[in-house]
Amino acid sequence: MASPVNLINQSLNQSLSAVSGAGVNATSLSKTPEREAPFADLFSDAVGQVNQLEDQARSAVDGLMAGRGVDVHQAMIATEKADMSFELALAVRNKAVQAYQTVIGMQF
Repeated sequence: MASPVNLINQSLNQSLSAVSGAGVNATSLSKTPEREAPFADLFSDAVGQVNQLEDQARSAVDGLMAGRGVDVHQAMIATEKADMSFELALAVRNKAVQAYQTVIGMQF
């Protein structure tokens, strides 16, 4: 499964190619072309991956606290990965809400 960053890059590349149509396409901007999917599927996959990273961090911290052989460094790395992925998802959500509010505010 692709990382949330790759999923977001792919969706942005698809948006750019749909808007510009002037020689810019998803394959020219992306290093690894993947299957084309609707934005909702990409977003659902990204949220699922964020949830998976949070579960891994939780189990690492539980293992550390229970003394099941989990190293402090492993627990901290898992926690930071989960935190960074959540922050990225939150930033994408905020940008989407901001774009929606901008479009709603336009007068035609």
